[in-house]
Amino acid sequence: MSDLRPRPARHLFGRRSWPEARRIAEILRAETVGGALLLGAAVLALIWANSPWNDAYRTLSEITVGPHALHLDLTLAQWAADGLLAIFFFVAGLELKREFVAGDLRDPRRAVMPIAAAIGGMAVPAIIYTAVNATAEGGALSGWAVPTATDIAFALAVLAVVGSHLPAALRTFLLTLAVVDDLLAILIIAVFYTSSLQLLPLAAALVPLGLFGFLVQRRVRSWWLLLPLAAAAWALVHASGVHATVAGVLLGFLVPVIRRAGGDGPGLAEHFEHRWRPLSAGVAVPVFAFFAAGVSVAGAGGLGATMADPVTIGIIAGLVAGKAIGVLGATWLVQRFTRSTLGDQLGWWDVLGLSLLAGIGFTVSLLIGELAFGAGSEKDEHARIGILAGSFLSALLATVVLRLRNRHYRRLHEIEERDADADGVPDVYQGESRT
Repeated sequence: MSDLRPRPARHLFGRRSWPEARRIAEILRAETVGGALLLGAAVLALIWANSPWNDAYRTLSEITVGPHALHLDLTLAQWAADGLLAIFFFVAGLELKREFVAGDLRDPRRAVMPIAAAIGGMAVPAIIYTAVNATAEGGALSGWAVPTATDIAFALAVLAVVGSHLPAALRTFLLTLAVVDDLLAILIIAVFYTSSLQLLPLAAALVPLGLFGFLVQRRVRSWWLLLPLAAAAWALVHASGVHATVAGVLLGFLVPVIRRAGGDGPGLAEHFEHRWRPLSAGVAVPVFAFFAAGVSVAGAGGLGATMADPVTIGIIAGLVAGKAIGVLGATWLVQRFTRSTLGDQLGWWDVLGLSLLAGIGFTVSLLIGELAFGAGSEKDEHARIGILAGSFLSALLATVVLRLRNRHYRRLHEIEERDADADGVPDVYQGESRT
């Protein structure tokens, strides 16, 4: 006889297990600190670039180091974009693989929402930017991907200030959305912003990549073996014409997630993530931001000319309106077609706040802007101003929306932190079914 009892409603923002929630909390703390450093570096670069000492900033950015014979005689700004950001994308690759193997993206029912939200949050900004630049004089369609990226470190830094009591499920959703966003951004960079492809170096890169994969699959952790192979793979991918940061993601994908003995628990990916995330969040991204965010308003043709450029308008509209519409709309569609509920005591106002927060596009947006328009070009300068303005407006609007719900978030946070039996595990994570 079939069971006709009604099934419990599935929550789109359900809680994870306590160990997973604790791991996510550690990641969020690291990214929040990194976001604060990123913001400080960007502000310093903006002040310096618009000061009487602007020439010194430009001179510093254009200092060239590296071996010419290997075509690695790059400026400091290029080393930051091509080299240091490879560390950022290596950590993103580790997190991506962990999500697909042991996280939310492993379960199709849980994966559908962050994947749909990430796709919506990238498609709508691209459509808005394209519409603006296709119809306006002086538009540049090559920058369509600039407003599609979300900067999780910057967003979490804002969240730490304005929404420190945001429920764990919402924070997890934002992080998972950003992880999928990073994967899509890397695909866009690799497919659409590879101007010339050299097959020989690309094929040669398979050798160090294969050796790196062989060693990590055997759980080798020796840096003196792995680091030279990673550097060789990076250099060969760089020489191939594919953006060198793609090598970071590929290396991250090769690292095993599950511990071999017993087949459960954390693996080498989590070990590397603990080692490299502080370097990524605390050094690589802030240094890149310092060299990428230093745009001179006067050098860009003045604020009036910059704000009238379709590139600037399209980026601001894409980040502020496009991200909010895309993420919120995709989440609503998932809820509508799966007949799920948002979660206990959560509403669409909360999703709107996160959707606006996703409009903070910085690190990857700046990188795509350089690839689309050429570093230092007038369009690139305008794009950078558009990214900064759009990110600021998104942060401001998200602050207003989330602060209005802060008292409610405090109550939910107190419930999630309550540990009546003092066993170190909050009561809400004990004996609770996951839907």
